[in-house]
Amino acid sequence: MMRYEEENETLKDKTACAGVRADLKMCLLESECCKTHKKTPRECLKATDGTVPIECQVLRNTFFECKRSLLDARQRFRGRKGY
Repeated sequence: MMRYEEENETLKDKTACAGVRADLKMCLLESECCKTHKKTPRECLKATDGTVPIECQVLRNTFFECKRSLLDARQRFRGRKGY
C-alpha cells in the first residue's frame, strides 16, 4: 500500500482511520480526475468514467471497512481493519 506521509511527518488528526483517510485524499488529489477535470476529491469518488485509479478505489474500500469496524463490537477483540 502506498503511503503519502513523508519521513518525520505526523498527522494532526489522531482519530481512528485517519491514516487511511489521508492516503485516500492524497491518492484522489494525484488522480487524473482532480488534476485534469478540476473536480473535488468528493466528486471524484462518485466518478465512474475511469479517471480514478484502482489504487484509490482500493483505499476507498479500506477506509469504508475501517469505519465500519468502529461500529462492530466484535472488532474490540480482533482490531480495526485498515491498520
